[in-house]
Amino acid sequence: MTHSPLFITFEGIDGAGKSTQIERLAKRLEEQGESVLVTREPGGTPVGEKIRGLLLADDMTPKTETLLFFAARAEHAETKILPALASDTWVLSDRFTDATYAYQVGGKGFSGSEVEALETWTLGAFRPDGTVLFDLSPEAAAARRAARSGGDDRFERESAEFFARVREAYLDRAQRNPERFLIVNAESSADEIEREIAEWVKSLVRRKGEEA
Repeated sequence: MTHSPLFITFEGIDGAGKSTQIERLAKRLEEQGESVLVTREPGGTPVGEKIRGLLLADDMTPKTETLLFFAARAEHAETKILPALASDTWVLSDRFTDATYAYQVGGKGFSGSEVEALETWTLGAFRPDGTVLFDLSPEAAAARRAARSGGDDRFERESAEFFARVREAYLDRAQRNPERFLIVNAESSADEIEREIAEWVKSLVRRKGEEA
């Protein structure tokens, strides 16, 4: 391997099309001879998946919700993500801490400073190398969710106003961290988005190599 593996996260409101592009990037990397771990949040570990079940099904206070997300995240980072990166494996995660800033802080009004404190406590200085943000209007995302099979979880049943706040929080995160984020128009074709992500990953690899 000629460079260190990267930790790339995929973010966006529900229905934006993250899963398709995670699968496509994983396949592309594997075809290039890379080892790839695809994971998700909340979840990714046996403990995390149990917490995911609680988070998606049960009503709870924003504080309890946020603490559970970080409990799952701490387990995820320590037992799965960091060991994978240490063993020369790329990690592609469907959501990470940016989702907490978007959903709990932006959507529900939870304290941003408290989330920052939890992030530092659970992750230290560890952050994604790059983040792909799938930008999509709440209306288009709702139409996509309605067209797919399966029932909505409690987050997906939130109002259009809630998702508008989440979207704005995501865009604000991207604007504050332009070196880390790629914003893609989630209404573009899947092939077009795949090419855009692939070119961005190449540039990210080059930039990380220069920083090393």
